[in-house]
Amino acid sequence: MDNHTYNVLFLCTGNSARSIIAEALLNVMGKGRFHAYSAGSFPSGKVQPIAAEMAKAIGYDEPLRSKSWDEFAGASAPKMDFIITVCDNAAGEVCPVWPGQPVTAHWGVPDPAAVTESEEARRQAFKAAWAMLRQRVELLLALPVDKLDRMSLQHELGAIGQQEH
Repeated sequence: MDNHTYNVLFLCTGNSARSIIAEALLNVMGKGRFHAYSAGSFPSGKVQPIAAEMAKAIGYDEPLRSKSWDEFAGASAPKMDFIITVCDNAAGEVCPVWPGQPVTAHWGVPDPAAVTESEEARRQAFKAAWAMLRQRVELLLALPVDKLDRMSLQHELGAIGQQEH
């Protein structure tokens, strides 16, 4: 039995909603098998209140903050096993060179923070993003990560990002 804890970095542009939600979901659902982090290429400096509320509702009590991906590119940062982009902007950006060559994937999710019509519309957008990310995290958790080679992991993580909700 593999007791390795896998480090996962979820990236987005602003690190205020989708990557924060993914971090909370994987940390709670991964039950110590995974340690998730989140960051942004151009962090907004604030966490969307609805994302923070949802994270708290599932029992995620770690402090959430919007941070730059630079925090995870340095020598003192945790070694990442997986880097997953969750928004279209971050997928096309030039990412830092990550130490250890982690497996990468793109799980594009519509930006709930971009919805501005009404509070109800915003909440619905956050619920939809949450559901999509939860489904993808469940698929990640079902993978026999310790038994797959790098190429298979790359393929499987990419396929998760292609899942229709």
